[in-house]
Amino acid sequence: MIGKTRQKSTAEIEEVFDPEVGRARGMLRRQLPAGKMRHSRKRPAADLSPWIAHYWMIGWDLRDGTPQHVESLPHPNIHLIFESQTPVIAGVQTKKFSRTLEGQSRVFGVKFKPGAFRAFFAAPVSKLADRTIPATRVFGKEVLELADVVFSDRPEETRVAAANAFFRKRMPPADETLDLAGRLVERILQDVQIRLVDDLVRSSGINKRSLQRIFREYVGVSPKWVIRRYRLHELIEKFNSGITVDLSQLALDLGYFDQAHLINDFKSVVGYSPTQYQKLVSKNS
Repeated sequence: MIGKTRQKSTAEIEEVFDPEVGRARGMLRRQLPAGKMRHSRKRPAADLSPWIAHYWMIGWDLRDGTPQHVESLPHPNIHLIFESQTPVIAGVQTKKFSRTLEGQSRVFGVKFKPGAFRAFFAAPVSKLADRTIPATRVFGKEVLELADVVFSDRPEETRVAAANAFFRKRMPPADETLDLAGRLVERILQDVQIRLVDDLVRSSGINKRSLQRIFREYVGVSPKWVIRRYRLHELIEKFNSGITVDLSQLALDLGYFDQAHLINDFKSVVGYSPTQYQKLVSKNS
């Protein structure tokens, strides 16, 4: 599926994604003033789906425009990122992601499913939170050979096939707790009635201490963080779509004490108040 839009500026943005993967969530929308950008999200091979959520590729050409500032609210996922010949593992980012793109370049990324990277990492993945480490520490020097392919201008299908082949040689053994961690995160995403950790305790039948341990070991952040982040994602998606929002009711729906609590939380994470962000989206639409 391809979504291609031309903004009021001279910019061209192309978003391509497999239906099973869907559009990116948590993006803080800004208008690209000029230049070109392509964001592609591809599913992994079926036998790798227990561990890999998808592959993502971003390419840009901003040589004729101004640098582009991009921001997003990261998910509870760990990534293998190829942006140079020195690939890195990026742990869960607990704060807003922000960077400036300029010139012409590309990135290839592997997004692991929540909890799944623990199968490749010989320690609790909470040790990676807000950190990056050389990918060779986890996958050895062979990952540099993969970098030669995926960080190139070869067709996307070729790069995805190379990544599939790389991980097929490293498929980890089954891990029931890993699967459980993934199901717990998915439950938080899908069930809007889970607003507090106590709701997850009741829904899953797992006591709070055990939940904390599973999330620390496999996900890398606390269940409270995941609940809070996914509820903010929901709010961002509503704003990005232009839906009129009743903040008072939405605060209750998302598990906040009141509207002021939602506003403070949103501003502390996003950097804007909900009203300011809505104006920003409206201006760039």
